[in-house]
Amino acid sequence: MITFASAGYDKYLAIKNKHRISENTLLLMAFLGGSPGLLLAMLVFSHKTNKSSFIIKFTVLFLIQILISYLKVDNQI
Repeated sequence: MITFASAGYDKYLAIKNKHRISENTLLLMAFLGGSPGLLLAMLVFSHKTNKSSFIIKFTVLFLIQILISYLKVDNQI
């Protein structure tokens, strides 16, 4: 929820031409468990959806998290 709210606030700041939350901060929040929130914010607010470098970084991060989750579950069975 924090990552979702932060991305929404960053979108608001972008519209108002104010000082923004850095991409690295948003990606760090996603890395620390906020990937679903950032993905949802990207869809709901159409935030960072035109920035291909951000999309690539986020997609790689998200796929790595999915792979790690899968490997953790697979090892428990």
